[in-house]
Amino acid sequence: MAANYAKDCKSTIIPALRYRDAHKAIDFLIAAFGFEKQAVFDGPDGTVMHAQLTFGNGMVMLSSVMEDGEWSKWIAQPDEIGGRETMTPCLIVSDATAVHASAKAAGAQITMELAEMPYGGKAFGCTDLEGHRWSIGEYDPWAPV
Repeated sequence: MAANYAKDCKSTIIPALRYRDAHKAIDFLIAAFGFEKQAVFDGPDGTVMHAQLTFGNGMVMLSSVMEDGEWSKWIAQPDEIGGRETMTPCLIVSDATAVHASAKAAGAQITMELAEMPYGGKAFGCTDLEGHRWSIGEYDPWAPV
């Protein structure tokens, strides 16, 4: 039997993203996807040291790109690696059509058009203003099969 190290809290896996203009990214994520600002800790020179945005019972954390520190040597921005990513945040939404419209209006680049998925619900893919890829869909992976 595997050990269960998960803490009893709302969300035990939280994606963390970095942005060159973290304040602009926060505004974009709110406008495009409906995130809510929970906390923003500003750093020097207009940077964001740490921010927490909630989405339902989920969350993303983000910060400004900083080249110093141990963690920075392991992280690359999408435009530094040919627009690719090694992980994609997935948002589970009640109305993918509405989120698709708000994402486009906010300036997201649609990379996978809105479509019915064979496993259930509508979904689409997009990139945000700094090239991070997002998957948005109505399929609920927690629902009984």
